[in-house]
Amino acid sequence: MTAVCEVCGSDYAPSFDVHTVGGAVHTFDSLECAAHRLAPICDNCQCKVLGHGHQVDGRFFCCAHCARSRGYEALTDSA
Repeated sequence: MTAVCEVCGSDYAPSFDVHTVGGAVHTFDSLECAAHRLAPICDNCQCKVLGHGHQVDGRFFCCAHCARSRGYEALTDSA
């Protein structure tokens, strides 16, 4: 029996479950669907934050540029 992806509804056989810190269990058929559902969204440009990004005052940013444009001047990207 296959599990159904909670994002796209596919019943792809090699689906997988992701267990979150809060105890929720999510079922996906691809990393794309998992990222779509679970990745935080940049508070400035609204893109999915798939890398390390920046988090300050409970807000997520994809990069220092986006954080600075919301007033967090001290943040820099690492090179």
